[in-house]
Amino acid sequence: MKNLKKAALLAVVLAFVGLSAHAQKGSAFGFKGGLNYSANGDYFESIGDNAKNPDRNIGYHVGLFGKIGNQFYFRPELVYTATKSDYDDNAFNIKKLDAPLLVGIKVLGPVSVFGGPSLQYILDTEFEGIDIDNVEDDFSVGLNFGIGLNFNKVGIDLRYERGFNDNEATFINNNLGTSVSSRIDTRPDQLILSLSIAL
Repeated sequence: MKNLKKAALLAVVLAFVGLSAHAQKGSAFGFKGGLNYSANGDYFESIGDNAKNPDRNIGYHVGLFGKIGNQFYFRPELVYTATKSDYDDNAFNIKKLDAPLLVGIKVLGPVSVFGGPSLQYILDTEFEGIDIDNVEDDFSVGLNFGIGLNFNKVGIDLRYERGFNDNEATFINNNLGTSVSSRIDTRPDQLILSLSIAL
């Protein structure tokens, strides 16, 4: 499984290398960054199955993007993302690498629509100072879709992201003893606003 994760990440990196080497009309390579308005899934406390819904919070992302094509295009991205979800008085933080593989089409002037899978690799998770080692699957797949505006080398897009597969983080609550564990659904559910600049 770890080899599969490394192969997927290598494929994304190679896509960027190939993109810079084979530029064509409408193609681009550049930097992007922006804000994530996100929440993870429900938090199930160890003492019961009552779910706590998270409050949404602002996170951020920075990374690289590539684009092949003009009217109809392929846009791979490699992005570092940090998000936070609030559960009553506690906060759950995730740091991850996202690799959206998007396909888009220009629909009217500078306006385009796009969508596609997003490969996600969780780098670190923390729940109010407790490091969570037991994430069910560090590598998961989600879905991105949205709308973008492009003005020469500057682009703005708004997209929605949702994780496909169930993925939970479990941890031991030291206040309740080592035999009791809690869990959080780590699938993202977020709106992402990005600014991109082509080189």
